[in-house]
Amino acid sequence: MIHTRYLPADRPDTAAIAADIIKNGGLVAIPTETVYGLGANGLDEAAVAKIFEAKGRPQDNPLILHICGPEQIELFCHHIPQRAYDLAEAFWPGPLTMVLPAKERVPRRTTGGLDTVAVRCPDHALARQIIRLAGVPIAAPSANISGKPSTTTARHVLQDHDGKIDAVVDGGPCRVGVESTIVDLTEERPRLLRPGGIGPEELIAVLGDLVVDRAVTGELDPAQVVKAPGMKYRHYAPQEPVVIVSGSREKAAAYIRRHFQPGDRVLCFEEELPLYRDCAPLSYGREADVNTLSAGLFAALRELDDPTVSQVYARCPTGGGVAYAVQNRLKKAAAFHIIDAEEEP
Repeated sequence: MIHTRYLPADRPDTAAIAADIIKNGGLVAIPTETVYGLGANGLDEAAVAKIFEAKGRPQDNPLILHICGPEQIELFCHHIPQRAYDLAEAFWPGPLTMVLPAKERVPRRTTGGLDTVAVRCPDHALARQIIRLAGVPIAAPSANISGKPSTTTARHVLQDHDGKIDAVVDGGPCRVGVESTIVDLTEERPRLLRPGGIGPEELIAVLGDLVVDRAVTGELDPAQVVKAPGMKYRHYAPQEPVVIVSGSREKAAAYIRRHFQPGDRVLCFEEELPLYRDCAPLSYGREADVNTLSAGLFAALRELDDPTVSQVYARCPTGGGVAYAVQNRLKKAAAFHIIDAEEEP
């Protein structure tokens, strides 16, 4: 078992210690504005292999390279279109990842065996400092056990990886709370592979065009090759079944109350808590403020990841922007099992 070091953000040498571990082939969980990432030297195949081992991650699931800024894109990518720099100018540092053709120096283990690579510049000063001091791009998928709810605090990371990784850097709770938006720029038309903190509407304002990949709205064939994380496998899910119940507050509550059994839980908006007083409700934020929903979603799903829970009935926001990302994560957690309470008798 590895002794996992705890490195608080206010410790003066935290960034230097974390960077040194990365340079020497170790694993460090780093904070970003989206979720905590399980970081390693993205150019070191042996180090990257440790990420897959620690997470139990499928080998064909690509990783994201975290870099310091747009000036580093050309170090790891080629045939870079102007629209990549346009997006970087608009949204970096920030929760946006771009898929581009990979240079040969990027290991295929990092790219999931593909000739493309995903890159982003995180909007977290401490994360960028660690990248700069390490002198290498940091490959960092979400720091959770593969398939389980993502980590948005250092405590979540330690729950999953204490004794399995070299260190965790505690940068506080993640501001955005859901993984980055991923856009594929290797085709004629830009393609949204995963929604996140940057909404489709914001992307279209810069790009003028956007195709939404069907992985965003439904399940893919397990044999299908994918270009980005979170597209193919069941993700973000507690161990028990999750069912999304759509429709008005009143009809959704009526449906859930009719079907609720001992051991079930309800994941709802704060405004709806009075409707579920005797149904073990858990709020993950306010419907009127979607940013609270994105920030609170994974912490709530981790709380519900409990062997005493039989089933979770979940309420999901509507609309675009960050709400679109929350919808995607909940639908993935529910394996796209959705009941429309408006259609129920």
